[in-house]
Amino acid sequence: MAVLCILLALLCLTLGIWSWSQQRSLKDAARQLRERTTNGSAARIRLSAPNAGAEELLSAVNQILELRQAERTADLARERELRRQISNISHDLRTPLTSILGYLQLLEDPALPPDRRAEYLNVVRSRSKALQSLITSFYDLSRLEGGEFPLECQAVDLRTLLAELLASFYGDFTDAGFSVEVEMPESLSPVYVDRGGALRILTNLLRNALDHGSGSMEVQVWEREGAVYTAVSNRAPDLAPEDVAHVFDRFFTADRMRTGRNTGLGLAIVKALGERMGVQVSAELDQGRFTITLVWPKDRDNPEKHSGSPC
Repeated sequence: MAVLCILLALLCLTLGIWSWSQQRSLKDAARQLRERTTNGSAARIRLSAPNAGAEELLSAVNQILELRQAERTADLARERELRRQISNISHDLRTPLTSILGYLQLLEDPALPPDRRAEYLNVVRSRSKALQSLITSFYDLSRLEGGEFPLECQAVDLRTLLAELLASFYGDFTDAGFSVEVEMPESLSPVYVDRGGALRILTNLLRNALDHGSGSMEVQVWEREGAVYTAVSNRAPDLAPEDVAHVFDRFFTADRMRTGRNTGLGLAIVKALGERMGVQVSAELDQGRFTITLVWPKDRDNPEKHSGSPC
């Protein structure tokens, strides 16, 4: 009987010690959780004493903490990016606006010669148009990224569209000293896109080559494997190999001093519009020559039957 009492006493003592260690372990886990909540740490919570049930619960808690830390990191990254974008927007808007205000102040001089006055007015008009275009680009890109930009896909004759656009740019490229080479087949299958969106993409590509390229530009169009391809290539002396991965980023510019020539929105709009219409857009830099290639989708059956449908 005495032995049984001793065994029961030892069992109770063991159970008491185990219960105490479990309580202390759980209290320590609760303390760790409070500390993680306060300081935002992602360190895992650990038990000081083994407990299968509690360890399963803590595993779920640790997963929640890791997810929260990842969300916090993503939020900080978005906040930094937003601040950078606001800074870039402010700079890009301020540059032409400062120029406009400066010339307006010069125009207030009553002794200003008529020929100089006309010159200053032309500058103000040019800067105003640039500012209007910039604001429109901001607005359009915002609508594109928000899915609010209206697009209606239909059969589009890309060859005719590009030929007319190149003709309208001919004087600009000639004045800038460019030599332009164009390779297009005599016939080309229609592509299934929004006509206005396709015109905007091609216009932005030619404008990008004109503003930031030099010497020569090549435009190639070909068809294969159920798609139409276009490639616009030009020399890009300011572009570094590491820049290529970012040329479609909003506000990216290879103009490190941000002189106002490059807002970084043109190619961002090309990428956003292309994605909305199913156009694949890619870029590469090979021996100083920058090339943007687009793969336009075709409706293999009958594009006309879908005319006017949303992209």
